[in-house]
Amino acid sequence: MAALSPNDPCSFSRPDVCQLTHLHLDLDVDFVEKVLRGKVVLSAKKKSADARLLVLDTRDLKIVRVTDESSGADIVFTLHDAVQAFGSKLEISLPAASSTEVKIVIEYETSPQSTALQWLSAQQTAGKRHEFLFSQCQAIHARSLVPCQDSPAVKMPYSAKISAPSQLVALMSAVRQEQVANGNKRSHTFSQEVPIPSYLIALVVGDLDSRRIGPRSLVWAEKETVEAAAFEFSETEAMLAEAEGLLGPYVWGVYDLLVLPPSFPYGGMENPCLTFVTPTLLAGDRSLATVVAHEITHSWTGNLVTNSSPEHFWLNEGHTMFVERKIASRMRGENFRHFDAIGGWKDLSYTVKDVLGVEHPFTVLVPCLNGVDPDDAFSTVPYEKGHSLLMYLEQLLGGPEIFEPFLRAYIDEFKYKSIDTNEWKTFLYKFFKNQSKVLDTVDWNAWFNLPGMPPVKPNFDHSLADACQSLASLWSSASDDLSAFCADDIANMSSFQLREFLSILLDGSVLPEKKIIRMDEVYQLSVMQNSEIKFRWLRLCLKSHMQPAIQAALDFVNQQGRMKFVRPLYRDMCEWSVARPKAVSNYKANETSMHPLTASMIAKDISAFD
Repeated sequence: MAALSPNDPCSFSRPDVCQLTHLHLDLDVDFVEKVLRGKVVLSAKKKSADARLLVLDTRDLKIVRVTDESSGADIVFTLHDAVQAFGSKLEISLPAASSTEVKIVIEYETSPQSTALQWLSAQQTAGKRHEFLFSQCQAIHARSLVPCQDSPAVKMPYSAKISAPSQLVALMSAVRQEQVANGNKRSHTFSQEVPIPSYLIALVVGDLDSRRIGPRSLVWAEKETVEAAAFEFSETEAMLAEAEGLLGPYVWGVYDLLVLPPSFPYGGMENPCLTFVTPTLLAGDRSLATVVAHEITHSWTGNLVTNSSPEHFWLNEGHTMFVERKIASRMRGENFRHFDAIGGWKDLSYTVKDVLGVEHPFTVLVPCLNGVDPDDAFSTVPYEKGHSLLMYLEQLLGGPEIFEPFLRAYIDEFKYKSIDTNEWKTFLYKFFKNQSKVLDTVDWNAWFNLPGMPPVKPNFDHSLADACQSLASLWSSASDDLSAFCADDIANMSSFQLREFLSILLDGSVLPEKKIIRMDEVYQLSVMQNSEIKFRWLRLCLKSHMQPAIQAALDFVNQQGRMKFVRPLYRDMCEWSVARPKAVSNYKANETSMHPLTASMIAKDISAFD
């Protein structure tokens, strides 16, 4: 078996021997064969003059030829056997030369089964006119898109030339440049000058339209949803400005948004210059647009300063959750930041106690991922446990006015770099050198290395949550007479508070059927279009074994593929003997139309109930 890297347990690459410094793609999009075909030109730098191997990650790629870019001579290469989810190590023999700079050309073709790419038929799009392609390279799927050093420790600029059907638009995580027509094809060129890890390479090809929503932002979507998207994300520039105030200048130039078809597995993906978002955010009242604040924040925490391996993923996501809520506090008030954090703590508790288990190794903030597909370890833990650590530190060290300067200094210190947790902690102590004794009171081992919930819970402002708790308590303790409940109960509640109300009920005892029926009569929850509310309502109904909820839940998971929603709903159905066979049957009927990552993770969830 080919050995994985000593520096990143999820990569074969050896940047310590020879590291990529630039990547140029020249690819043709073939919707008939469902492949990308062409070449990649890789520039690399040897770490020593006698280095003789460039080691790359691949998965299911057909390597046609490897040549020296300057001479055109063939180069010997070895493609090793595949190793589980990690793919195949590609070893390239470097030309013997005095220079430490090398440039090679790899002619290759992706597989129709590439885990980085989802090919949608016209019927799977909103317009139903043309086929659609989009990529999702995080965590280690870039290797099924292009031979690369697929580790977040390796950051490089890239450029691309993409040839696609002339009636379609091609976009990438880069600045758009020229478009040149060539018969029934059109070539699109792109340039990303800021160094990025391979997981941020992104491509989309589809029937897309755009609207300007800010001085540096367009929103892209299918024609059927572009106007709704322009309304929903109209606060984007305000969020960007708040993030800059906290973290420093935005270095990427363009900040566009792309609303993908419903099968996109995440709420958003922070691809530079082109954030991908799910259509489940289109609530019609901007109430779910806070996901955009999260992806905007990644422009600094994740994209500019990056975790050096998947084991240190919390550095990306914990900081991003923390700053996302800082942005919210500036736009909606400090009590809203705490209110949202309370919801995050509940999500973390559900993941730790109900999904994984309090002793599960994936509940550790800095987990060991030797031999582990990072997709299997993906959960709310790095997001919310990481956020809790930062909020606890902020309160311990003296509050936002003391802690926020650290955030900006952290970005300044490590921008354009990839770091690990020890480097972060060392800088924290350096910045707060006058409070080192305070920092010494932190149980760092428990925070970083022990499973379960965080060792300390931050102090939360419950002012917005109290109304939710009071109403939930009334429902939980109500007797047979439910006539006192009415629509006015929630008239002054925001959609965020309604979500929290349902979350509190989910955490409590099972509600009898008549309470569920009455709740829907007075609050009309079953017809609300806000996806976060619908998701929690369906879970509450399934928990109470409401028979109509089975089909409603199946309809919901078939309408969109956001894993945050579909995985808990599938787990809920599988826990109920009546619903389980229907859930399994539904999965088998729809598996081929799902994103490959979503299909894979749901299959694992279902198998846990066998």
